[in-house]
Amino acid sequence: MDTHVIAAGLPALGWAVHGGMLLRRLGSARRDPLTGLHTRAGWTTRAKYLIARHPHAVVVLVDLDDFKAINDTHGHAAGDTVLTATARRLTDWCGRHGIAARLGGDEFVAIVTDPHRTPGLPALRIALNRPVQHNGHVLPVAASVGHCHRGRLLVPTLTDALSAADAAMYADKGHGRRNTRH
Repeated sequence: MDTHVIAAGLPALGWAVHGGMLLRRLGSARRDPLTGLHTRAGWTTRAKYLIARHPHAVVVLVDLDDFKAINDTHGHAAGDTVLTATARRLTDWCGRHGIAARLGGDEFVAIVTDPHRTPGLPALRIALNRPVQHNGHVLPVAASVGHCHRGRLLVPTLTDALSAADAAMYADKGHGRRNTRH
């Protein structure tokens, strides 16, 4: 083969390899490495589209209560087990009609396009509050959950839905099972 042809093709090959590596890195940046859920950026892009197109959509925010105590008492591996269990439970609840994400730390979010095709919010709360097994220990898990139905918003934007779900989540946190001031 002519060395001029090979020399001319090498930069193109290098750019093709580099482009493939960038695509893989972008794809992994849109997924949380621990839970496999979407990250905030990847989820937000998709959720904006879904909330605009589905009038019955529901946005759900989840915050694990007293998560730091699990890490402090049982170690970070135990905390990781709780996070992955929470991710799986939220994903299972969404089913094929929604997507879930880990916003960071112990905060999760989901959007469901048709909430009637889920087991319902009470079932989600029950699932999220089930204990988790880790290295022979039963770890208590408690989650505060807030939600917002798109149909209840004056302007159906993701920002407004997240704000309303956040307010509902903090109201739930104030009345959680670990709060002694019911």
